[in-house]
Amino acid sequence: MRRARRRYYDLFSHVYDRFVAVHSRRDERNTRYFLVDCAKLEGFAKPHILDICCGTGSVILAFAQKYPESTSVGLDFSHGMLHKAKEKDFAQMVNFFEGDAALLPFLNDIFDVVICSHALYELKVDARIDALKEMKRVVKPGGTVLIMEHEVPTHPFIKLLFKIRMSLVGSGGAIGFLGAGLEPFKQLFSEVQLSHTPSGKSRLVCCIKRVL
Repeated sequence: MRRARRRYYDLFSHVYDRFVAVHSRRDERNTRYFLVDCAKLEGFAKPHILDICCGTGSVILAFAQKYPESTSVGLDFSHGMLHKAKEKDFAQMVNFFEGDAALLPFLNDIFDVVICSHALYELKVDARIDALKEMKRVVKPGGTVLIMEHEVPTHPFIKLLFKIRMSLVGSGGAIGFLGAGLEPFKQLFSEVQLSHTPSGKSRLVCCIKRVL
């Protein structure tokens, strides 16, 4: 199943950016830079930034361009997605790795901010929990984990279409996860804050790792 899913994303990588552009319309750029701004890294001389499930690299490349002195890292399990990321402008500013979000190949406490954008809902429940634990492990004490996910629509018909879409592309527990609010994050992090993108289509959960 995992090999089949990886193969799917390897193939999807050829049209992924166009798909996102059509789906997001004018919101894609605004949403991306909203996420960058919420990281609040202006006071860091050389921040260490990790983007998990980075896809074709749009988010981590936006971070790298704003913070050119940073150590910026993008990780994804799809070779095809990473290949597309490495073809983009400014890709030389980012270190791309192929790997598992639930078993990160990094030491403890080394990143100032860890990002995961519109991806956790696709993981199975156990893998999602493990991925969150791994994000907490690799972020520095006092550092931030930023999780951006789709907002569940309130209009009944749009909500129905949303559930159909999630059943096709998400994991078995995707709807439950997206509807659980902040609870999955409060179980791991000492401080959790919620905000919303300007379009209202996505929510951003900001998780702070306790300073020991």
